[in-house]
Amino acid sequence: MTKRESAETLAIQALAWLVANEDLLPVFMGSTGLSADDLRSRATEPEFLGSVLDFLLMDDAWIVAFCDATGLRYDAPMLARAALPGGEALHWT
Repeated sequence: MTKRESAETLAIQALAWLVANEDLLPVFMGSTGLSADDLRSRATEPEFLGSVLDFLLMDDAWIVAFCDATGLRYDAPMLARAALPGGEALHWT
């Protein structure tokens, strides 16, 4: 499995975790403006999966809860985000 495929798998896990979270799912849906149909149809798009991880990375408590629930290291979502489209490190110089 490639680094990108592993990142996509982790992001799909994050999406599944979000969908199962009754408190956080409405926040995610509201911040993205997606409908439930949009969510289902875009669930495998690498760019969308990157946005799922962007959302998750906004709050350390969400990262901790997700990683604790899935048995992942706390830096795994950040590393996965870097491997998806738009996750490249910005260089300002």
